[in-house]
Amino acid sequence: MLLAWLAVGGIGGPFQGRLAEVQTNDSSTFLPADAESTRAAQEQQRFTGAQPLPAVVVYERAGGLTADDLGTIRAHAADAARSPGVESVSPVIPAPDGAAAQFIASYPAQARGELDESIPQLRELLAADLPAGLTVHVTGPAGLAADLSAAFAGIDGLLLAVAAGVVALILLIVYRSPLLPVLVLLSAGLALCLAVIAVYLLADAELITLSGQTQGILFILVVGAATDYALLLIARYREELRRTESTRAAMRSAWRAAVEPVLASAGTVVLGLLCLLLSGLNSNRGLGPVAALGIVASVLAALTFLPAALLLFGRAAFWPFRPRAGTGEAGSGLWARIAEAVGRRPRRLWIVTALALGVLAAFVPQFQASGVAQSDFFVDKSSVDSVQGQEALSRHFPGGTGSPAVIVVAAPAQDQVLAAARAVPGIVSVEPDSDRVVDGRVLLDAVLADPADSEAAVDTVAQLRQAVAAVPGSSALVGGVTATQLDTQAAAERDLRVVVPAVLVVVFLVLAALLRAVVAPLLLIATVVLSFAATLGIGALVFNHVLELPGADPSVPLFAFVFLVALGVDYNIFLMSRVREETRLVGTREGVVRGLRVTGGVITSAGVVLAATFAALAVLPILFLLQIAFLVAVGVLVDTLLVRSVLVPALTLDIGPRVWWPSTLDTGDRRRAQEVAGRSSEHSG
Repeated sequence: MLLAWLAVGGIGGPFQGRLAEVQTNDSSTFLPADAESTRAAQEQQRFTGAQPLPAVVVYERAGGLTADDLGTIRAHAADAARSPGVESVSPVIPAPDGAAAQFIASYPAQARGELDESIPQLRELLAADLPAGLTVHVTGPAGLAADLSAAFAGIDGLLLAVAAGVVALILLIVYRSPLLPVLVLLSAGLALCLAVIAVYLLADAELITLSGQTQGILFILVVGAATDYALLLIARYREELRRTESTRAAMRSAWRAAVEPVLASAGTVVLGLLCLLLSGLNSNRGLGPVAALGIVASVLAALTFLPAALLLFGRAAFWPFRPRAGTGEAGSGLWARIAEAVGRRPRRLWIVTALALGVLAAFVPQFQASGVAQSDFFVDKSSVDSVQGQEALSRHFPGGTGSPAVIVVAAPAQDQVLAAARAVPGIVSVEPDSDRVVDGRVLLDAVLADPADSEAAVDTVAQLRQAVAAVPGSSALVGGVTATQLDTQAAAERDLRVVVPAVLVVVFLVLAALLRAVVAPLLLIATVVLSFAATLGIGALVFNHVLELPGADPSVPLFAFVFLVALGVDYNIFLMSRVREETRLVGTREGVVRGLRVTGGVITSAGVVLAATFAALAVLPILFLLQIAFLVAVGVLVDTLLVRSVLVPALTLDIGPRVWWPSTLDTGDRRRAQEVAGRSSEHSG
């Protein structure tokens, strides 16, 4: 088994550096084929062929451009035409206020994957020998795409280094052993190798869509999940080592006890993630199978490689604190006291905890998730050239210059559509793109007053669509950069209404099958949803009033929900599967107390590890990943420290044996266990 996994590591290691080859970070490719902006782009190609990727080059001088400046800019435009990859360069356009000028360098659409090299070359060329006081920036869709690619460069090394360092530190504190953290991290690393091989092959075959964001989440999810499953197995293994001298017998018992909750936990996460296949966005649909593959790889490593490695080292894996047979009971100390406290006052504790979470959930309406401008994708905008260039354009030109809204209409309705479009607030000008008529259709360009990636521009395009659609016989389609952003937001909002109920149904079915009950699964789902709402409320307070972020993409709540519900149920599965096991022997009340006592330490450690690994996403300078990192890390801690430790056990105790309805677990199974124990005692006598 060990040799097989080492072979996987040898093959999968090099693939991690090749994932960038199959990434797609262009937001327009994330939309479904029936989106209006997608259909508009297809019709636009009939007029202009494959759409070029414009890089808007903007020059600025605070006191106004001089004649020498304009000469330099025109010379730069000629040099840019010879820059690698540039297909064409537009004439230089001075700003009305005389303080800026711009030209557009266009790249072929098929050269999108080369922008991370060609745009830096263009920037270096234009910055050379620049007169003092004159600044230049490269922005537009091509500049933004290159900056996004640069932000994700080195994602694998940086993320893995931060996540592995954090996990190693926590494991050292938990186990006080130098060897166990190495085995756990090796298990997670091999799981990642297996996942990367599968993801690369599927993305290369264009069966799934892989973005930089999805790759970052995959790395973090595999490290966190593989560590969680390893912690559960090791905790049960150490518990068994205190009961028997044989390491093989201890592992056999531990594996059999851990396999059901681990598989149920992983199945919940996998099925929850696969619900993202119902999404209207290709990026979300891509995350579902990619992350699901990561979870499957994590389970395989935790249930095959890790047991083999632990058996190879025996009790020495726990050195210097080797567990000895007959040396103490698991779950003593702090968690024994917590379990007893929950057992004494369950109703008071669950009411107080639920009220506290409810107060935090009351701030959910303040969570701003209507979308953000593309220039707000970056956490530190001052160091991003494309963002600085867009701000310079906005100071001196109509904000939508270089990225107009595209209108494709029936030729007989052209004049009426022109009049209707020009009357829309926020539209600077509308002109025919050419005099050509293709299949009875004409192409119009509408310049927006606001930056093409801003929320104000999105509102303008929404009004523009309504205005041109109202023209009889126009059959109008509105596309372009801003329309793509509008359609992306609409698809994300629709996903919330579709994916969230699907995830809840899937989680309920898995829990019902695992616990053989109906009431308990409903209870667990209700607590996890309350925890998610409280987390979103915390996020609203921190994002708005502490970090002062510009808002969030509509997909942020969806991703946070999928991860928190699936992962939050994980810890409840670990707890309630053990509670069910103990209830069969000692009844519901004592089963809850005992289950909380013996699982408290390991589940808390697992939650802290997962929260810390997701928090590592914040090292990447992308707003979306910062928000996901915060929400998942905080949500996992809320689930671990409050929901699983207090709310769920207290509610279970207050409800009593009815929590297992319609089964007779508390009475029937306990009676049978007592009868078996009695017959064994008589036989021994």
